[in-house]
Amino acid sequence: MQTSEMIAALRRHPFDKDFAAPHIERLASLASEAHFDRDQMIFREGEEFSKFYLIIAGRVALEMATPEGPLRVQTLSAGDELGWSAVLEGQGKYFQARALEPVTAIAFEGGELMAACKADPAFGYAFIFRVLEVVSERLSATRLQVLDHFAPAAKRAGA
Repeated sequence: MQTSEMIAALRRHPFDKDFAAPHIERLASLASEAHFDRDQMIFREGEEFSKFYLIIAGRVALEMATPEGPLRVQTLSAGDELGWSAVLEGQGKYFQARALEPVTAIAFEGGELMAACKADPAFGYAFIFRVLEVVSERLSATRLQVLDHFAPAAKRAGA
């Protein structure tokens, strides 16, 4: 993707909806295009993985590893974000991510994003605020999945 195409793709993505034009341009300068095949594991729970993605097309399963097998927490698709913990550098992933179909995404190196946030506090505020919104959405989705998973057992136990 050329720079002008990257800027256009970023402007269309909901993650950047409130970003000023210079912030979109800053993101575009750090961006690259990524592709994943169906059933490709993008990252595993606990792995250190330095990429943050904005999904353009396709679907990704966010899963927790359990003794019974993967428990899907959320299904992400075009307009969603993936890999927010990459901006924390050195933190392992909280979920595993698997492509459910071919995926196209805009990729960023977490360390480069954090350096850009430190260099430009206005950009950093806008970016980190959006990441916190993503984290909040993921916590809510995880809570609902855990409730769905354990509610039948709690009802049988008389809770």
